[in-house]
Amino acid sequence: MSTPVLEVRNLRRDYVTSGGLFRPAKVVHAVKGVNFTLEKGKTLAVVGESGCGKSTLARMITLIDPPTSGDILIDGKKVEAKHGVTREMRQKVQIVFQNPYGSLNPRQKIGEVLAEPLLLNTDMAIAERRDRALQMLIKVGLGPEHFNRYPHMFSGGQRQRIAIARALMLNPSFLVLDEPVSALDLSVQAQILNLLKDLQDEFSLTYVFISHDLSVVRYTADEVMVMYFGDVVEHGSRDQVFGAPQHDYTKTLFAATPRADVDSIRARLARKAALAS
Repeated sequence: MSTPVLEVRNLRRDYVTSGGLFRPAKVVHAVKGVNFTLEKGKTLAVVGESGCGKSTLARMITLIDPPTSGDILIDGKKVEAKHGVTREMRQKVQIVFQNPYGSLNPRQKIGEVLAEPLLLNTDMAIAERRDRALQMLIKVGLGPEHFNRYPHMFSGGQRQRIAIARALMLNPSFLVLDEPVSALDLSVQAQILNLLKDLQDEFSLTYVFISHDLSVVRYTADEVMVMYFGDVVEHGSRDQVFGAPQHDYTKTLFAATPRADVDSIRARLARKAALAS
C-alpha cells in the first residue's frame, strides 16, 4: 500500500481571546480533532460556512500556523512544527489563494514571479529557471508574450492561472486551493476548474480544495469533508455526500447552495444570453 501524500491525526487548534475588566479570557476551539488521509492524485474538498474552521485547518496543513495538538504527516514524514519547519518540508506544500492579485508582487514581471521560487530554493542556472517558467506559463494556458508583463496587465482569471503556475514551480507534494474560483465570474470559474482538472490528470497532482460552496466541489472532489464549528460532521466520497448526505447540516448547506458546477454554469450563461437577445 502506498504512503498517503497527506495524513492528519487528531489535529486541534485553540485560540485564547483577550479578556476585559468584566470579561474573562476565553478559549476558542477553532478545529477540534480532525483526522483524514489523502492519496496521491486525489482531491479532498473541505466545505463549510465562514467560521467553521476550514481556513484554520488550511493554515495548519500549509505550515503557516502550528497546531495546538495532533500530527501532520507529509509523504510519511511527521512535521515538527514546534521545533521549526524545515525548508524542504515547506516546499512540499503550496497554496493558491482566493485573491491572486494580493499574492503577486505588482513590481515584478510575471517571469520573475514564476522563477523566484526556483531562485530561492534551488541551484538552477538563470537560463534553466527561465525555461521552466516559460514552460509552466504555457501549461496554464498563457503564452511567452506574457512573460515580461506586470500583474496589473492581466484579468482576474489570468492572474489565478499565474498563481497556479507559481505554486507548481517546485513540484510540491500537494496544493491547498483556498476558495480559488469564488472571486471570479461564472464563465471564468469554469475555465479555472477545467484547468485544475487537466493539470491534475497530467501531473497526478494532489489537492486540498477549501470552499464554502458544495456545488463547485462537486466537479472536482474525490472526497468531501464537511466542517461545522470546528468539527468534521461528515466525510465520505463525493457520490456518498452528494447522493445521500447523512448530517442535517450537510443537507441544509447543500439545499442552500446554488449549483455552480461547470454544466450548470454553462446553462446559466446560455439562459442569460437568451434573455438578452
